[in-house]
Amino acid sequence: MIKLLKNLRKRDWIYFFVSTCLIVFQVWLELKMPDYMSNITQLVQTKGAAMSDILREGGYMILCAFGSLVSSFIVGYFVSRIAASFSFRTRENVFKKVESLSAEDIKKFSTSSLITRTTNDITQIEMIIAMGLQLMIKAPVTAIWAVTKILGKSIEWSAITAVAVVILLVTIGIITKIVMPRFKIVQELIDRINSVTRENLSGIRVVRAFNAEDYQEEKFEKVNNDLTNNQLFNQKAFNVLNPIMYLVMYFLTLAIYFVGAILIKDAGLSDKIVLFGDMIVFSSYAMQVIMSFLMLAMIFMMLPRAEVSAKRINEVLEAKTTVQNGSVKENPNGLKGTVEFKNVSFKYPDADEYILENISFTAKRGEIVAFIGSTGSGKSTLINLIPRFYDVTDGEILINGINVKDYDEEYLNNIVGYVPQKAVMFSGTVNSNISYGSSVHGKPNQKKIEEALKVSQAYDFVSKLDDKENAHVAQGGTNFSGGQKQRLSIARTVARDPEIYIFDDSFSALDYKTDATLRKELKKYTKDATNLIVAQRIGTILHADKIIVLDRGKCVGMGTHKELMKKCKVYKEIALSQVTKEELENV
Repeated sequence: MIKLLKNLRKRDWIYFFVSTCLIVFQVWLELKMPDYMSNITQLVQTKGAAMSDILREGGYMILCAFGSLVSSFIVGYFVSRIAASFSFRTRENVFKKVESLSAEDIKKFSTSSLITRTTNDITQIEMIIAMGLQLMIKAPVTAIWAVTKILGKSIEWSAITAVAVVILLVTIGIITKIVMPRFKIVQELIDRINSVTRENLSGIRVVRAFNAEDYQEEKFEKVNNDLTNNQLFNQKAFNVLNPIMYLVMYFLTLAIYFVGAILIKDAGLSDKIVLFGDMIVFSSYAMQVIMSFLMLAMIFMMLPRAEVSAKRINEVLEAKTTVQNGSVKENPNGLKGTVEFKNVSFKYPDADEYILENISFTAKRGEIVAFIGSTGSGKSTLINLIPRFYDVTDGEILINGINVKDYDEEYLNNIVGYVPQKAVMFSGTVNSNISYGSSVHGKPNQKKIEEALKVSQAYDFVSKLDDKENAHVAQGGTNFSGGQKQRLSIARTVARDPEIYIFDDSFSALDYKTDATLRKELKKYTKDATNLIVAQRIGTILHADKIIVLDRGKCVGMGTHKELMKKCKVYKEIALSQVTKEELENV
């Protein structure tokens, strides 16, 4: 958890230093009160003592109590500021780190786990700072200071207090050792319960369609029961501390008075008043020592879980990014829109077999290059290597004559426009989704947005919405159909006006008529750009300048439609499975 303290700013450390000073001052005030109580006790039992002296000592006690209250209030304010500031910066750093991770790196963490780490885990540490910081300083200072005050009072009383402290320490140690491993299980179960809940909500239509409500309830109940049982065990274990604490505290008071009664009985007349005063002071200090350990017990209840949470947060913050950022932020070669694969092979880090093997081709500016093949042939994986969602295992990919690994990530994303297979929409408006992010040309203006909507064939349905381009888009675009989302996703990329367009099966949700019209408009609009298209439908790629046929990760054919129909068996089989021979001959 110490590693996370680097998220504190200079101002937070100043607050911490001031708080520490105030806590020490607060302890001093609290430990002064038993001395005044001892003086009052002796004055009450002394003949001829003036009432003004007793009131003066009582006034000092009240001033100490008020000073302690004011110090506590100021410390509480400062510590709350430190905790809130720490939480803000840590959550920001975790979010930025997750954004910087590649597709390969992000697979190490589930979505539900990242949500838990960003929310629940950081909250656990915020609580230990807000509540525990005061106790972690006050408890040891109070304990040490109180012990120094009672050491010379009586060997008997000191021995009794030492026994009480040992009992408390052993109890805290045993409980912590039992509970600590279970806190990690609790956090993992919170991940799991988030995952089950998220899965159930995202798939609610399927759940209802298959009458699987009972199955989902049982699935949730199992995880929920596991979490509840672990939490109950932890709480029961820590609840043992309270009765033991109070039992030790009361028995300690009783033992001090019992021993004190014996000492006073055997003492001379002149020593009885002094011994009685010492007994009152010693019992007060002994209670301060016990209360210190009671505060430590509260810390030990929160610290194990916070420690587990800190480790989980550090796992994210310390995750190594496999895709390292390059330095090239310009085009020194004068080329534009050229993509070249040189003997590219790729396999996932945790896989033994290659997904792609020895792929080589060149796509030039203005060309339409299509990729087709059976499911699992590596089409999407191939184009995902261009924007560096993954890095190639062997070979190299050149854009405008420069290896993609050498490009600055922001610059690379500006010259490459990517339309994913699954259209992703963000909550906001149609305008905010089309003008999403930044590009080399800056934010698109309203004219550019309308132009992009027309090219993507989305303008017709957007213009019929109540607020047109300012119409609301729900999270995930749930208020739009699959085809509408796909067209809006294409419009978003068109509005960026990149050098290279990548369409990862981005026309699959469109009907044939819309598909044909959209591709026709795209061809005119992107005539000076390079188009890389992954498709399942032959009709989408018939007129491509170059078609690359993939089969089990290998390139088994390359050429135009007519060339491949003559020389590529795999392509011919795919084509004939979708369109009749007569229709193909008329193309």
